[in-house]
Amino acid sequence: MKKNEILALKVEKREYFCIVKQLEAIFRTIIICITLLVTSGVGCVSAQNSINDSDSVEVSLLTCSPHEEIYSLYGHTALRYRNLKTGEDWVFNYGIFSFKKPFFVLRFTLGITDYELGVVSFDVFKREYRKFGSRVVEQVLNISHKEKLAIYNALKENYLPQNRVYRYNFFYDNCTTRARDMIERHIDGKILYADNNGYAPTYREIIHEHTINHPWAAFGNDLCLGAKADLKTSQREQQFIPGYLMDDFDHAQIYANGTYKPLVKARNIVVEPNVQIIEKEFPLSPRQCAYILLALSVAIAFIEYKKRHIYKVWDVILMLTEGGAGIIILALFFSEHPTTSTNLQVLILNPIPLFFIPQVIKSKETTYWKISLCMILLFFIGTFFQDYAEGMGIVALSLLTRCWIHLRGRLYIKD
Repeated sequence: MKKNEILALKVEKREYFCIVKQLEAIFRTIIICITLLVTSGVGCVSAQNSINDSDSVEVSLLTCSPHEEIYSLYGHTALRYRNLKTGEDWVFNYGIFSFKKPFFVLRFTLGITDYELGVVSFDVFKREYRKFGSRVVEQVLNISHKEKLAIYNALKENYLPQNRVYRYNFFYDNCTTRARDMIERHIDGKILYADNNGYAPTYREIIHEHTINHPWAAFGNDLCLGAKADLKTSQREQQFIPGYLMDDFDHAQIYANGTYKPLVKARNIVVEPNVQIIEKEFPLSPRQCAYILLALSVAIAFIEYKKRHIYKVWDVILMLTEGGAGIIILALFFSEHPTTSTNLQVLILNPIPLFFIPQVIKSKETTYWKISLCMILLFFIGTFFQDYAEGMGIVALSLLTRCWIHLRGRLYIKD
């Protein structure tokens, strides 16, 4: 091979190796770029997953409209925890109780009723209130992922067997106030409620708003409630009613680190209202029954006066009724319900008549009628301090006719 050909071959080999090295450099660059892109993509996906983890969890306040069961005339409140990624969807309900527990009525009267926290799936909860025909409104809270988990963990802690039972109080510690307090305690900031323009109804007036179509339920409540139920309430005290708390949440703000944000970020109707089955109540109102009692009392007094004879049976019936109802009213003075004490209706409904029944039956001279007259007069003075149950003033007039018969009419009557 000639020298020139050898040199040409060496040049060609050198050029070939240069091209290979350039291709290797290009290939290496491409590999690095792809690696960076993949790494960046994984980072983006990871970040996106983190955002999704936060957005996938929701904590909501559920407010159920009233239905016809007597315990549900004021509505109901519960908390919902929902995780879209795991499929968890739970409702935490502080309104669980049982009528089957021993001495339930007596315990409820004395204010020693224990309620507990219950947990059901949202589907079960929704199905139950759809059956009742109640509307259920969901208010999704505008809080951070950390705050949502804090509430969820606190609810799980509260659901432990040793923690789930609590002493129920209708005005001060019920299913609604418990849900509110759980939220307030576990957010980083303070909930500021919009001013309600000085709206300050009494506890009794709030109850009347919800029992307007149930006069006997209202009568039973008013018969048990004392003068403290006629004090004006603050905005926070009004939040024992589910509807009041729901309205306050709609306009509330969270204040934290010098900034404000709405407490509620979304409001949904998760159960549409439906037809409710309304059971017929007693056809006469408490006031109508009281007028019948008064008419009967006046008629009997007139007959007694004309015939100059007292019907002891009527006295005994009234005294037994007064005394029986009076035992309940007096027991409420020792109840843990703070608004049942100082109930001035005890002036005409009390156990005192029960002790004088034997004397009345035997037609013996008794101071009972003078005692009864004084207490009835004090009862009417008490109207300046307490709103009585519907018709109770008329009942007092009926009892007053017996005092008149025995203290004045007796001068013209022979037993």
